[in-house]
Amino acid sequence: MISVPVYNMSGERTGEVEVDEAVLGGKIRYDLLKQAVVLWQSNRRQGSARTKNRSLVEGSTRKLYRQKGTGNARMGTVRTCLRRGGGVAHAKRHLVFERSMPRRMRQAARNSAVLAKLKSDSVAIIESIAMEVPRTRIFHAMLRKVGADRGCVVALGSADPVVVRSGRNIPRTEIVPVYDLNAYEILRRRKLLFTREAWDLVVGNPRTWRREAAPAAGA
Repeated sequence: MISVPVYNMSGERTGEVEVDEAVLGGKIRYDLLKQAVVLWQSNRRQGSARTKNRSLVEGSTRKLYRQKGTGNARMGTVRTCLRRGGGVAHAKRHLVFERSMPRRMRQAARNSAVLAKLKSDSVAIIESIAMEVPRTRIFHAMLRKVGADRGCVVALGSADPVVVRSGRNIPRTEIVPVYDLNAYEILRRRKLLFTREAWDLVVGNPRTWRREAAPAAGA
């Protein structure tokens, strides 16, 4: 069992909760973590690099001079990659870096990322973050008191525009609904903060981190 500290919005420690490692897979899957991070970084690449090969360079296709008898090395068109202004050998055209990964593997990697944070004492729970209007100063003070002002991810139970606007200008701070988290976003910041609602979704439904759909009427 791993103990996770619980704080209120004023930064005061109010208790702790116990979590069984088996809920998050039981062990850290470093192989999956690497695959998930490489997947995320690859899919962020634009692949917009472009260079022209000899067929795209402007110029005549006429042979510059006859093959023999000039004393020069044999030469073809002016567009060859051997001449200045010619095309590029092995030109970059339409680079695609997109990768895919099965959903179950992505979920297992995400859980392993949380488990790694838990074992490094980098996870905390906030009872609730309730704001009627955006207040960056109050939000930043809360992060400072729980030791998360040097970079953190704040996981909410559901999207809250007021909380997002309160913390979006704070450097190295991401505020996202818990079900939108992935292994890369979890690992790239020092601390991982959950609201109580978000934490209950993690331990209650460790596969999707979402609320179970209510059964249809009459089912």
